[in-house]
Amino acid sequence: MAYFAIFTAHGPSWDNSRSIREQRAWEEHAAFMDALVDDGFVIMGGPLADGQRTLLIIEARDEEEVKGRLAEDPWASLDLLRVGLIEAWTVWLDARRRGSRGL
Repeated sequence: MAYFAIFTAHGPSWDNSRSIREQRAWEEHAAFMDALVDDGFVIMGGPLADGQRTLLIIEARDEEEVKGRLAEDPWASLDLLRVGLIEAWTVWLDARRRGSRGL
């Protein structure tokens, strides 16, 4: 398994006059994301700065698994959310691992 940093952005169907929780299919999207966390696929995630983009830290076999699973998001099919940059990430420091000394 490997870690990936994924950046997502609002898609063309995003309604800027509404908050995130007022967007179409919010409940379905939230349930989908919660399930990814429960599965251990999404490790961390949340909006960046002004909320136009989101950072997800994901643990997966490869980039194809990342793309495939995120494509199942209800917001992806509604074009509310677009997956942008997907970067493999080598974790050297992790406070969650007790006794880890990094490098």
